[in-house]
Amino acid sequence: MVSSKLSVLSLLFHLLAVAAVADGELATFIIHVQPQEHQALASADNRDAWYRSFLPDAGRLVHAYHHVASGFAARLTPEELDAMSATPGFVAAVPEESYELHTTHTPSFLGLDSLQAQVANNGSDRGAGVIVCMLDTGIFPTHPSFSDAGMPPPPPSTAAGAAVHGAQVLGQAAGVAAGMAPRAHVAMYKVCNETNCFVSDILAGVDAAVGDGCDVISMSIGGASMPYYQDSMAMAAFGAVEKGVFVAMAAGNSGPNASSVVHEAPWILTVAASTMDRTIRATVRLGNGVVLDGESAYQQQPRVSAGPTFHPLVHAGDSGRPYAEFCGNDSLDGLDVKGKIVLCEYGSGPGRSMSIILKGEVVRRAGGAGMVVLNNFAQGYTTRAAAHVLPASHVDYAAATAIRSYVTSTASPTAEILAGGTLLGTSPAPSMAFFSSRGPSLQNPGILKPDVTGPGVNVLAAWPFQVGPPTAGSPLPGPTFNVDSGTSMSTPHLSGIAAFVKSKHPDWSPAAIKSAIMTTADATDRAGNRILDEQRAPAGLFAAGAGHVNPEKAVDPGLVYDIAAGDYVGFLCGLYDSKNVSLIARRPVDCSAVSVIPESMLNYPSISLAFRHGWNRSAPVTVERKVKNVGKLPSVYYAAVDVFDDDVTVAVVPNQMVFSKVNEEQRFKVVVWARRNGGKVVQGALRWVSDTYTVRSPVSISLP
Repeated sequence: MVSSKLSVLSLLFHLLAVAAVADGELATFIIHVQPQEHQALASADNRDAWYRSFLPDAGRLVHAYHHVASGFAARLTPEELDAMSATPGFVAAVPEESYELHTTHTPSFLGLDSLQAQVANNGSDRGAGVIVCMLDTGIFPTHPSFSDAGMPPPPPSTAAGAAVHGAQVLGQAAGVAAGMAPRAHVAMYKVCNETNCFVSDILAGVDAAVGDGCDVISMSIGGASMPYYQDSMAMAAFGAVEKGVFVAMAAGNSGPNASSVVHEAPWILTVAASTMDRTIRATVRLGNGVVLDGESAYQQQPRVSAGPTFHPLVHAGDSGRPYAEFCGNDSLDGLDVKGKIVLCEYGSGPGRSMSIILKGEVVRRAGGAGMVVLNNFAQGYTTRAAAHVLPASHVDYAAATAIRSYVTSTASPTAEILAGGTLLGTSPAPSMAFFSSRGPSLQNPGILKPDVTGPGVNVLAAWPFQVGPPTAGSPLPGPTFNVDSGTSMSTPHLSGIAAFVKSKHPDWSPAAIKSAIMTTADATDRAGNRILDEQRAPAGLFAAGAGHVNPEKAVDPGLVYDIAAGDYVGFLCGLYDSKNVSLIARRPVDCSAVSVIPESMLNYPSISLAFRHGWNRSAPVTVERKVKNVGKLPSVYYAAVDVFDDDVTVAVVPNQMVFSKVNEEQRFKVVVWARRNGGKVVQGALRWVSDTYTVRSPVSISLP
């Protein structure tokens, strides 16, 4: 039965793949094939021979996959693919896709003050014996962040990262740069060029990482929300997790749009991005005396020889060119900006992409003395301390509104940019970055995504070359770093913390490590208030997930929600039919013979459930969970429910659990009643509280 369904699947994927390529043209396809009998025992050479048997020319093979996919990547014409689809063992063909790429203070900000002191003296053992595998653009191994001085030999192989004294960017954010697990080994797999990452290469990287014995895989690569049987990265991650490898991936940089989160499969830790309590201040003083704070890593004040610091202020949109307000290439032609401070709107216009660094380069080439980047409403209070090529300041929406008002109401507006240096202890922190992609998940609304947030704004990271303005003399001395932002910055933090947890608990499953990270995350900021979003409003679960990671608590969570790899198959059978689940699982699966696990019933560390239209209000919705004791003994936990709405009542049965053994497991039910509909989402949390631990699970309840 499964075999015939696979034939239908292969036809569907074959038709989609052929439609994407013109006749006679060679293109790369990812070919899924049925595994050989006893493939687990077969050698790599035997599998290669099996894969090559499908090809018209063995030289067309691009990659052979051995661990996380049953198949290969090859260059084929549509006609050759058509012929291959009739070969026994052929399952599906997926066209090649390309995706975009999506520190000093962060250890202290994350509460790892002891780590900061220890790494300064090369004394930390965090992450020892663990291999963190990064899939990205590659590294410069000679950079001191990747030094192996004082490291033990690799196990029988920005997440880890050795301590680097004197790390700084243009003299700012100075300190000791260290990874979250500085004694973990880093293996880098270059699967991207400077701009793009091809899926066939990503699959090859994950496949190699698993084969090399990696414990943690970190991917800061873009993607799209799609069914998992079409998502090669989700399938690769599934294969890795089945083999005991923890996988962390970036939630995406398409926020604050709802349901923009990607990499939302439940076997992946999906990481959001938030700020920390450090700012590199660049203040804008207007001609009317109003002072407005922004950020920039480049701190020199704009001066013309020995002249005044105030300069004429001009908006780039005054040139009249389409989208000129974004300061794109050639946008300032015809506008006199020489010796002036230029206002550039954040963003780049429809179908375009431009970093704020490039905006400054355009202004500098046109003769501008400085630049102010203006946030719009969507960006809110999120600003970036970029390593600009000229004096600049990136200001929030409130400051931008004041500047726009001043310019439009003043005949000859002027301004100056003042360097404020690096400031620590700023608030609110953490707060969610506007760009951090939001839930709810499109693929599985019953799984709350993203999972957790970590530092992803203005993070100091090892860099291969000097950044900032062109220098007349030699580059600044010492190793090179840059300040960067994105979920691509927060994901390595979480990967390093996963390595830290793994080093303390080498026998824990990827799901147990994820649970430990999520249930110990902080729902409040450094001041004890609710974490805010980019508008300074309370951040919902679809922005922050379980909250901001707390590494010290994650290594000793008390209880964990574990998930066996086989449970994901039951979960997938609740979403898809047998043919699609078989493709993900890399083996024939008959869902009629599998115990189906509905989304909300998967033993996930968070809870997301929905009432359907026309539900019986006297009948509650019930979900069940199972926890394992990994904490101190004996222990008694009491249930506490935080739900911020009168329309919902939540009960926990039982509301008390007593543990007397290590790894003892107990089940409980969460029962939810809704009094009326309202087309809203009610959010809160379930806390299991003992004398030592608080195990917190976020709860999201959708009312029709």
